[in-house]
Amino acid sequence: MKKRLILSILGLFLVSCSEYQKAFKSEDTEVKKEVAKKMYDKQKYSKAIRLYEIIAPVYKGKSGEEEMSYSFGMSYYNTKQYYLAAYQLEGFASSYPKDPRAEEAFFLSAKCFAELSPTYSLDQTETDKAIFKMQEFIDRYPNSTYMAQANAIAKDLRVKLERKAFEVAKQYNTIGDHKAAQVAFDIFLSDFPGTVFKEEALFLKLDSAFQLAINSVPSKMQERLNNAKGAYQSLVKFKGDSKFKSKADVMLEQIDKELQQFSKS
Repeated sequence: MKKRLILSILGLFLVSCSEYQKAFKSEDTEVKKEVAKKMYDKQKYSKAIRLYEIIAPVYKGKSGEEEMSYSFGMSYYNTKQYYLAAYQLEGFASSYPKDPRAEEAFFLSAKCFAELSPTYSLDQTETDKAIFKMQEFIDRYPNSTYMAQANAIAKDLRVKLERKAFEVAKQYNTIGDHKAAQVAFDIFLSDFPGTVFKEEALFLKLDSAFQLAINSVPSKMQERLNNAKGAYQSLVKFKGDSKFKSKADVMLEQIDKELQQFSKS
């Protein structure tokens, strides 16, 4: 029985391969289309793609293009060829907006761009594009069943942009360029007022202001100390029980101590 089952499976496999090879070599585009659909239904997406790539231009604007266009795009998506999938699925959704699968196709197209978004440390051009595409989907289908997923993906993408900008500002603090760090944190907080990194950004801005002040020449020290004190106040105003408060309090104590010499003079 076991041997018969193996032979049966092998026979089906050989028939499937033979059918595919014949279709691939055939000049008949209808045969190619039928076998491509069979390959798609069997989740043999790579084989389906090879056939679709040949016949897609032939069916442009003709009967059968709608079904083929969707299957073609989903084949790319299921093989994680996200650039091609995004293009094909967006094209399907735009060409056939009344098709019941258009909403899904448009969402998956936007999701493809999110999949192409690199880690935060790299150039974020693709992330900007992904946010734009996902927002476009949200605007087009405000009542979509995919809305929760779309919002979650968009949020993750925005956090990635926030982290990129935050790490750039943080790097200035790390290398000791405290004047540039303050400017970078000001820009960061202005661009991303609701950022998840706000507490740490406010503390690092304080740290940069503090380091710049206590290492200043006398003629600039008072102004910079007052600036650092303002940075402290911004931190505790934002979060009075900040996890950085004990370190911030130590800085404030030294700031006030240094400022006393100016009040005496």
